[in-house]
Amino acid sequence: MAGPSIELLHRVPLFAELGRRELERLSTSFKERSFGPGESVAVEGEGGAGFFVIESGEAVVRVHGDERGRLGPGDYFGDVAIIDQGDRTASIEAQSELKCYGMTFWDFRPLVESDARIAWPLLQAMAKRLRAAEAEG
Repeated sequence: MAGPSIELLHRVPLFAELGRRELERLSTSFKERSFGPGESVAVEGEGGAGFFVIESGEAVVRVHGDERGRLGPGDYFGDVAIIDQGDRTASIEAQSELKCYGMTFWDFRPLVESDARIAWPLLQAMAKRLRAAEAEG
């Protein structure tokens, strides 16, 4: 089963600075996942070791039960969890047939540790997110 397209991964800010070769390598670490309407993809407060990018469908994001947004094709979640394996900060529920590609921490870590061309752009992207979050707070 093929992983996500290079174009889909390139749209994810966390991976936007990666070259084609690194994106191709990264793509092979993802597994296709499908969820039906109403099915939970991630549950707030539970452990989160996976990162997901949505290829098709729609999902709702809830924090403490309140809707906080919607996700669709090209959107992603779990980028922090794939690094720190911490608890999910939101619940994600499929609103329609949802096709995603997921990668676990266990697949991601060796990839990043073995290739600085992947690790450095990811560190830069995470630093940008941290600065943006600090500016908002």
